[in-house]
Amino acid sequence: MIKKLKNLSQAQTIALGFFIVIMTGTLLLMLPISSRDGQCVGFIPAMFTATSATCVTGLVVVDTYTHWTLFGQIVVISLIQIGGLGFVTMGVLFAMALNRKVSLKQRALIKESVNSLQLGGVVRLVRKIFIGTLIFELTGAFLLSLFFVPRLGLGRGIYYSIFHSISAFCNAGFDLMGFRGEYSSFTGEYDSIIINMTIMSLIVIGGIGFIVWDDISKHGLHFRKYMLHTKIVLTTTCVLIFGGAFLFYIFERNNLMSGMSAKGAILSSLFSSVTARTAGFNTIDTAALTPSSKLLTSILMFIGGSPGSTAGGIKTTTAATIIFYVGNNLRGRSECNVFKRRIDDDTVKKAGVIICIYLILALAGTLAICHIQGGAPISDVLFEVCSAIGTVGMSTGITRDLTDASRIIIALLMYCGRVGAMTFALAFTEKKTAAHVLLPGESITVG
Repeated sequence: MIKKLKNLSQAQTIALGFFIVIMTGTLLLMLPISSRDGQCVGFIPAMFTATSATCVTGLVVVDTYTHWTLFGQIVVISLIQIGGLGFVTMGVLFAMALNRKVSLKQRALIKESVNSLQLGGVVRLVRKIFIGTLIFELTGAFLLSLFFVPRLGLGRGIYYSIFHSISAFCNAGFDLMGFRGEYSSFTGEYDSIIINMTIMSLIVIGGIGFIVWDDISKHGLHFRKYMLHTKIVLTTTCVLIFGGAFLFYIFERNNLMSGMSAKGAILSSLFSSVTARTAGFNTIDTAALTPSSKLLTSILMFIGGSPGSTAGGIKTTTAATIIFYVGNNLRGRSECNVFKRRIDDDTVKKAGVIICIYLILALAGTLAICHIQGGAPISDVLFEVCSAIGTVGMSTGITRDLTDASRIIIALLMYCGRVGAMTFALAFTEKKTAAHVLLPGESITVG
């Protein structure tokens, strides 16, 4: 058994590791001490919550504040922290704390886990990830305490600040605001500068990726010196955030934002755009969004954050690569050029495969849940599926009404979204060498 575990591929190790973390969290949440009523919660609700926390999603079948005790909430936030940084990163940090040497195989696993572009320097990168995470989460907790402590008292205010800072940085979307109404999230703070700006900043920083952190720490604000990866991530992120915010304002100015002040409307538009990028919090009623806003949110959720980050989705670089490739081909160029650099063909092919896998999973999940749920609106089901596979956590409210079979499908999609659909697929396939002899080619008509 031990020999088989040692022979696991990197994809299989990552998939198995997340599965073990989820099952451990499930067992802990099933303990009577985890629930406020002292009763053992069922396997499906516990498994769904553990999956959502570990996969930093935020979809819930029970309100985090009203259902879980302090012990249960600590289990949830611990799973979020492990899932956000990745169990591989956490394991390496533990090994480093014990002064154990990191083997070459472990370094290769780290590279795969954090989507590093090279094997050299991955241990140093893990150290930077830990220090950066600590700094950002503590800074976020301090800023949030300026809001929570005056309202909830010192002890409870600090606890709320730390919980929401970790949840926001890890793009998880779990909140404890249910004390004033179940599933209310931050709808009461839609115009709060502290809440909006702090949480949005944490979401963006956690979602741009550890590779980008490393590049920015080396070159400061000198954009021209950044790697192509960093340039694409930062450019795409800005376009999605501000473009999405502008469209949200256009779609909701006569709906949810009709009675808001200018400050409230601007903050709500920006927050709606940022949180759809795999965070899951909301400051306006998601269920009451216009159809246009729901579709826009689904698109943003499907794209998600950036590689090697706490976010999910197909990733910004994947979407950008395909868009650049299509744009170049429409101009008569066969290669994919951007920022005076050429993206290699293997990367373009991988981007296309990732998008196809995610689309297949999203459509298959939507079809299955629509069949199981019967009369559930397809728009709400598609929204839920995109939220799950993008590890976002936003919902129109149908999560609590899903049957056990539908919840299992959503949990599986969350798992695929966090592990990575391609990694999940590779975990069940053997690596095969390319054939030395190519089959005869033949043209077909497409388009």
